[in-house]
Amino acid sequence: MSLMENFKMALGSLKAHKMRSILTMLGIVIGVGAVIIVVAIGQGGEAMLKTQITGPGNTIEVFYQPSDEEIRANPNVFNKAPFTQEDIRALERIPEIKRVVASSSQFSSARLQDKVVDVSATGITKDYISLHELKVKKGRTFSASDFLGGRRVALASHKLQEELFKGKSPVGKVILVANHPVEIVGVLEKPQGLFAFGSMEVYLPFQTWRTIYGKSDYTQITLQAANPDKLQAAGKKAAKTLNTLHNTEKSYQVINMEEIAAGVGQVTKIMTLIIGSIAGISLFVGGIGVMNIMLVSVTERTREIGIRMALGATRNQVLTQFLIESVTLTLIGGILGIGLGWGIATLVSLFAGWPSLVSWQVVVIGVLFSMVIGVIFGILPANKASKLDPIESLRYE
Repeated sequence: MSLMENFKMALGSLKAHKMRSILTMLGIVIGVGAVIIVVAIGQGGEAMLKTQITGPGNTIEVFYQPSDEEIRANPNVFNKAPFTQEDIRALERIPEIKRVVASSSQFSSARLQDKVVDVSATGITKDYISLHELKVKKGRTFSASDFLGGRRVALASHKLQEELFKGKSPVGKVILVANHPVEIVGVLEKPQGLFAFGSMEVYLPFQTWRTIYGKSDYTQITLQAANPDKLQAAGKKAAKTLNTLHNTEKSYQVINMEEIAAGVGQVTKIMTLIIGSIAGISLFVGGIGVMNIMLVSVTERTREIGIRMALGATRNQVLTQFLIESVTLTLIGGILGIGLGWGIATLVSLFAGWPSLVSWQVVVIGVLFSMVIGVIFGILPANKASKLDPIESLRYE
């Protein structure tokens, strides 16, 4: 009997006992679906975490942490801005670095009439807006003339609008930042994502910030590599350059957010593996259900087996027939489980706001695993059927 004929017989057997077949497949459907859901949501969550941590572009943050010797030599070292114009020019000469985006922040006060709130006032350049993807929800962003002329204009964060203006549009309104009047020309979109807590911020053109606070140095520097593959090299060269310029050893360092994201990815993979393994227990339970039903099927079809063997069917042919029935049962259940898992994972991703990564590898593994379950739990019933005595089988009532 050919493989196709065996497959047709297997489908006929399933159709003959529809309800029993459906209930048997249910365990496989739930098991495969649960594994697909866990893996898809886990991979989607990992991708979202990495995106949130690394931020836009292939960037590196540079930070300054003075050594104990520097602090003892100059207790006021933290009162001095860590980056100068000379530092910026030196970093821009490094071939691996595409852009150097500098900014300065100062904790200050913002006043509207008699209401005062604490804000972080940040002086930025034009590149800062594009690199950090500052998106304006109301009003406009800074123009080139705002940066060049040092106009008294500002961008307000979403939270500042809520706190200082009670949610009303502040566009065109004048507030006092560190007792200096500035006009709000735009409101930024509310931050999204896992790490989007929102903060009281006001952004100013750097020339305006320098006029208000009387400072010209920078407190933050973000580097964008010319090539993602050269991110590590760019960071090392930047730290070495700054330490050489300031005659320090390891005070200037870089934060490679991709390395942190990779570490987070390892944690999420382990968690996905653990939870996926727990979900896989339902596959084991479903496999036991398949074995029980196949044993019942062997008992019900004892006379049929006896007739086949009396007509010349070999033990291997009977074994193959029942194995194919078991694999067909679990394969159909696995395919339905993949569809169920894919659908639920997609719905979860839509509501949670992160990508659902159901890869073709996961689908293939799901199908193959279903077939393996069918083979493993179908061997015992198939073996029992193949060992039946033809004469005793024919006498079976």
